[in-house]
Amino acid sequence: MHTLANLGKASAAMLAQAGIESEAQLRELGAVAAFLAVKRAGAKPSLNLLWALEGALSGRDWKQVARDDRTALLIQLDCLSADASHGAAP
Repeated sequence: MHTLANLGKASAAMLAQAGIESEAQLRELGAVAAFLAVKRAGAKPSLNLLWALEGALSGRDWKQVARDDRTALLIQLDCLSADASHGAAP
């Protein structure tokens, strides 16, 4: 997993702790759902992981994602978090 851009050993370890062990699993979930899975697994990731995940999936540097897509990703995160707290599947 840490062969994807932006994702190092620590990121790969957090993803594995959440049961996400392949690029295919990450792509299927998407960056926001994967970030939430990492949090639910007990890790305390910073938002930099969210930017890194999106960057890995879109082929962009995490800093560009943070600059260009921050608001959209935070809205998605808020929506998925709210859905999860109301029992809806992500």
